[in-house]
Amino acid sequence: MYARSTTVRGDPGAMDDTIAYVRNEVMPALMGMSGCVGMSMLCDRESGRCIVTSAWADETSMHATEQSVQDFRRRAAEIMGGEQSAQAWEIAVMHRMHESHDGACARVSWGENDPDRTSDNLETVRMAMLPRLEELPGFCSVSLMVDRATGRSAITSTYDSRADMERAAEAVMGLREEFGPAMGVRITDTATYDVVLHHLRVPETV
Repeated sequence: MYARSTTVRGDPGAMDDTIAYVRNEVMPALMGMSGCVGMSMLCDRESGRCIVTSAWADETSMHATEQSVQDFRRRAAEIMGGEQSAQAWEIAVMHRMHESHDGACARVSWGENDPDRTSDNLETVRMAMLPRLEELPGFCSVSLMVDRATGRSAITSTYDSRADMERAAEAVMGLREEFGPAMGVRITDTATYDVVLHHLRVPETV
């Protein structure tokens, strides 16, 4: 499975209009494209940053739609009065305790590592980290997306509520300090979001 994530940054006051645009226009159009299996949207109303991620059955389908979605990205940036960027990923890990729901929140961490270590690191995540994540309060799901060519990655943990996510923060930091150095992963950014659209529909990989 593959994914394309589009990050839009702009005026926080335009977030509701952007959510409505993505829900009412972008999502129906994407879901009508061959190979698209779902979509999600994360929003940070304070910073004015949102991430729209579409999931695809294979890499060919994802790349075949690249030209078609460019106008959607530009329009979202116009509504926000800001800028947009896109990243293609392989969905390497997807594990759910249960589906996300309205009111859910997510923590996203972006990282970099030696591309040659990606396969070994994925095995560490599956075997060692997932059981620990399942123990966190309000844990819903985790996804790990990777770019094997560059070693870039993005791991998203979703929780039932912001309160649960905040309660889990200390344990998550402990996991990062325990596993990050051993895996050779350098965290480049971390942010928290409200989950406003939760229709990614990617099957379990664990």
